[in-house]
Amino acid sequence: MDTNKKEYIVQREILDDVRLDEVAQKGTWIIKPTFDQRLKEYFRCSVSRLKLVLLSFLPVLEWLPQYPFREYILGDLVSGISTAILHLTLGLAYAPLAGLRPANALYTSFYPVLLYVIFGTCKHLSVGTFAVTSVMVGEVVQVMAPDNNFLVNGTNGTTVNTDARDAYRTEIAMALTIIMGIYQILLGLLKIGFMVNYMSDPMIRGYTTATAILVCISQLKSMFGVSPAPYSGILAPVRTFINICQLLPKTKPVEVIVTVLSLAVLIPIKEINVYFKNKLVVPIPIELIVVVFSTIIVHYGGLISKFGVSVVGGIPSGFQAPFAPYSNLYAEIAGSAIAVAIVSYILNISLAKTFSRKYGYKVDNNQELIAVGIGNLFGGFFQCYSVTASLSRSLVQESTGGNTQVAGIISSILMLIAILKLGSLFQDLPKALLAAIVVVNLRGMFLQFVDIPVLWRTNKVDLMVWIVTFIGAIVLNMDVGLALAVGFSMLTVIFRTQLPHYSLLGHVPGTDLYLDTETYREAKEIPGVKIFRSSTTVYYTNAEMYLDALQEKSGIDIRVLLTAKRKREADLKRQQENEKKKAKKEAKKQKRLGGHPPSGPFSLEETNDDYYERMKRQSQGTISEISLPETSPPNNDIGQVNWAYQHDPNLLDLVPDKFRQGPDTITQVSPPIADGKGGTHSIILDVSTLSFVDTVTLNTFKNIFTEFGEVDLDVYLAGCQACVVKQLETAGFFSDAIPKSKVFVTIHDAVIFVLKKRSQMDLILDISGNTRM
Repeated sequence: MDTNKKEYIVQREILDDVRLDEVAQKGTWIIKPTFDQRLKEYFRCSVSRLKLVLLSFLPVLEWLPQYPFREYILGDLVSGISTAILHLTLGLAYAPLAGLRPANALYTSFYPVLLYVIFGTCKHLSVGTFAVTSVMVGEVVQVMAPDNNFLVNGTNGTTVNTDARDAYRTEIAMALTIIMGIYQILLGLLKIGFMVNYMSDPMIRGYTTATAILVCISQLKSMFGVSPAPYSGILAPVRTFINICQLLPKTKPVEVIVTVLSLAVLIPIKEINVYFKNKLVVPIPIELIVVVFSTIIVHYGGLISKFGVSVVGGIPSGFQAPFAPYSNLYAEIAGSAIAVAIVSYILNISLAKTFSRKYGYKVDNNQELIAVGIGNLFGGFFQCYSVTASLSRSLVQESTGGNTQVAGIISSILMLIAILKLGSLFQDLPKALLAAIVVVNLRGMFLQFVDIPVLWRTNKVDLMVWIVTFIGAIVLNMDVGLALAVGFSMLTVIFRTQLPHYSLLGHVPGTDLYLDTETYREAKEIPGVKIFRSSTTVYYTNAEMYLDALQEKSGIDIRVLLTAKRKREADLKRQQENEKKKAKKEAKKQKRLGGHPPSGPFSLEETNDDYYERMKRQSQGTISEISLPETSPPNNDIGQVNWAYQHDPNLLDLVPDKFRQGPDTITQVSPPIADGKGGTHSIILDVSTLSFVDTVTLNTFKNIFTEFGEVDLDVYLAGCQACVVKQLETAGFFSDAIPKSKVFVTIHDAVIFVLKKRSQMDLILDISGNTRM
């Protein structure tokens, strides 16, 4: 051992759970308030409590009065302007994904943003429209209000009444958004924000990657100027993609030219923004630049009339009065709203957690639910649709110097100006350009494909979650795909607890360490002692597997031992009864002959219990001397037995040949009977991984103590946490048969106790010495 390394020496008594309670003075040293007291405290009204409630529900009251104006205002101003540009351009691009008019996206970039400033807890999030939620809303809208429902006959043939269709779709999106908001607010008030913990990163990233593919497929029609048939249900994206490929001969060249030119400009400039993000004061607003120039070119070049370029169309200026959508819509979309609400919250909180870890402030899961829910609920009445955080906008808001949600206030002010005065200027904006903007801004999601080789090297179970989620979202629709992803992710957790790693532990010489013997060469098993550990907690789903693994690892088949023992006891009892009958017959015979009854090993004076115990001892270890009067020399220890009284032929097979003196006699021997335990006398269960005890686990441990005890194997628990011991006490686990003295603080305590009990002093000296590291 390296002499430069420090060492420590531990000397203390062996601590079982009873002694630990005495040494550590176990007791109720912290008095917890009762339920009545907690209830009174919860409803207690005071100025300080009112202030605390207001600050938790309205975080803006806490950070805005302390806002360092001189330090933060310049960064927040630049950040707000940059974010507003993305709000405008991406809002116009995402609206078609939701099957809505561009005005709905502009409204969504105003009302909910202001509400998040008031109720949100993350300083760097930019909430509003997003591709993922837009696609999910679009699926619901297009299923409930397809174009076929609004066909009208006119002079030019059958056409779609777009005004009626768009109005009805707007009401569907409004109702969906309102229900989403109600769900999210209720979950936040009920403190259900922890549910995000059940959504693993591989599942979220696989789902958002699949959504990026779906968004691209939905934009192909605008990029190529074709009109595929509407599909819904299973394999809808695949069928849409196939249909677009079939329509490629009908592609409009002008739409392809706009798409190619847009991509040729957008992609390099976006890469420059990423590469020089630390050197640029603000990112180049390439989206706004191409939107302005393309609108001017289309408008003044007459491309609409000459080449039939598809454009956004009329965008009304100003706000619309709030109203409630049709009441009969709520019941129809209640189920779909659950999936959109969950995805909206997951995207929001995952980004919020990322920024909070980076900048060292706390984000409240439940308050984030409430903040997003309020934005959806109230925004729904003002013709907004699903709100969540946007990855691209949030990164721009953070990278351009945004420090607080003041940047959100500034972007909202600019969006207000755009809605009131600038909206109508973008009515000649080409749809192909908007499709290109959408695809280019999905760059971050496409990069998530890199997860596949990384997860292949690091964790194949997480890779399976990623792939199943991705395929499920592509093949099925978004809500069913999400349900499949959550279900499969939970199944992997169940399988991991169902298939834990079981190991036998060995002692590392000169230490108090006990490690897996299959992993560490220096870890040696202690003779006669089996130390068993499970890598995960034991509960009803894997309790039976725990017992099976214990038998397999220790080499002790408890069922076989119990069966053999009970068979042996039955044979002994039957033999006892037969010998008693024969002894009675012999006594009667001797009495008739005028003699005396025998006083040998089968004397009538011997009671049933005495005889039974004697025969039991014989069968377990030693075949005692059972003989008639000796005929051998006095110095010979060899006795004789009358085999007329010995009815178990198996005993003869157990006697080695060298001790046999003939067909009728055997010597007094101690034959090596195989006991099926391999010399094991003690089993120590390392339960340090146990975090709780359910009924099945309790019964499993009771059975282990009882059944192993029946075959003379001592069982001990080691490393049991205090909370688990308390649960065992409450459940009545401990008794005279299973005392608390069989629970030890550490494995080392249990091992030393066992060796002392068995008087294995040579092992104690090696194991219980001072621990040196």
